[in-house]
Amino acid sequence: MTADTSTRYREFKMPDVGEGLTEAEILKWYVQPGDSVVDGQVVCEVETAKAAVELPIPYNGVVHELRFEEGTTVDVGASIISVDVAPGSAEPAPDAPAAAAVVAEEPAEPAEPAGRTPVLVGYGVAEASTKRRARRGAPGASVPGQATAAETASAAIQAEMNGHAAPSTPPPTRSRPLAKPPVRKLAKDLGVDLAAITPTGPGGIITREDVHAATAAAVATEPAVVAPAPGALAPVPVAEPAAAQATGAATGRETRIPIKGVRKATAAAMVGSAFTAPHVTEFITVDVTRTMKLVEELKSDKDMAGLRVNPLLLVVKALLVAIKRNPEVNAAWDEANQEIVLKHYVNLGIAAATPRGLIVPNIKDAHDKTLPQLAEALGELVSTAREGRTTPAAMQGGTVTITNVGVFGVDTGTPILNPGESAILAVGAIKLQPWVHKGQVKPRQVTTLALSFDHRLVDGALGSQVLADIAAILEQPKRLITWA
Repeated sequence: MTADTSTRYREFKMPDVGEGLTEAEILKWYVQPGDSVVDGQVVCEVETAKAAVELPIPYNGVVHELRFEEGTTVDVGASIISVDVAPGSAEPAPDAPAAAAVVAEEPAEPAEPAGRTPVLVGYGVAEASTKRRARRGAPGASVPGQATAAETASAAIQAEMNGHAAPSTPPPTRSRPLAKPPVRKLAKDLGVDLAAITPTGPGGIITREDVHAATAAAVATEPAVVAPAPGALAPVPVAEPAAAQATGAATGRETRIPIKGVRKATAAAMVGSAFTAPHVTEFITVDVTRTMKLVEELKSDKDMAGLRVNPLLLVVKALLVAIKRNPEVNAAWDEANQEIVLKHYVNLGIAAATPRGLIVPNIKDAHDKTLPQLAEALGELVSTAREGRTTPAAMQGGTVTITNVGVFGVDTGTPILNPGESAILAVGAIKLQPWVHKGQVKPRQVTTLALSFDHRLVDGALGSQVLADIAAILEQPKRLITWA
């Protein structure tokens, strides 16, 4: 007794792992066809426009097929992996090997069982026609231009009865090379002709290894430039013009890197912010010698043991105190409702540069945290960002942001607002500089701060007061006690 294929194979669809995301790129598969999986096991890592996320499978069973290659961008709602939830059941045998081979030429269409489960999260499967076309070689189906065996035999008998020679069977047309859709796409991207490949798969099916082997052979025999797999992180060298190639000039003078994922989303957000919110940036240079001394004292404090203590921690605390003294700066502009939304909480964003681009995760309810709690949250945020494990939820709901350009040795900059926020503080490098202190020129630790704000929400007086408060706290850290 065979299992019903409509219920035996479960299709796991690409979920919406953020808010309103429409696609994600498959970075890495952790399983291969034939591997056993259990409910909750991570099977792949994908990159959305916000972060890299690991996806767990919601079924027990054996991996039947991976629908997409690594590096492929997949729409939310599309099936990415098929799982055999009833392994060991007998497969229905085809009528003839030839029929099975011809059927394999066409892309497999996923079964749609009655009462199928909807997409996990998101907008659902894209609308598409459910009309099926007759498969070539299927029982009872005829192929245009070709007679069936019964039709040929009937024609031969009729010809003999009429005294005519039997019509000759037309020569068989060349069949399409057998390969699954992902393999066809890989061959197309690599510029490989499937008809020229010798298949090694079961039933004469061309595999991914066959395509890669053909590519390697072509490279060995002819100096051709081959494009990598779609979505690959490696830069793609662009060929020189024909004239340059004719003169033997060196190639590879340019590199083109696809814009996608986090970098693409960041670029769109920054353009939208720069041309939507009227930015104003103000600067102040401040003596932070006392703050640097406090940092050294806190490093040896038993309450801060095991925590990362650095100048950024005190800058964070200074900004939170300044917001408490000037709460109107912590707001958002609601264009649709023509309202100013005052936030009574602070989700403090920290800009982090990662290999995938700039991300801004935030510390939730930072205004309620003590200094040790802020140090712990800041350390966790930075380490998670560096490992590429920041979740989309960690980058949503920010109210104010800090960007520390000083780590690159830069004095300061004019930061662009994170969309939906009213202010962003840039912290420059802390350097030993000559400074007038108590009437005398002395070497002091000095830095420059820059505050950008949305002039629709924050006027010059409010922005100046916030920046002045931050500077005053960093110059005299004891104000953290008197002003808090």
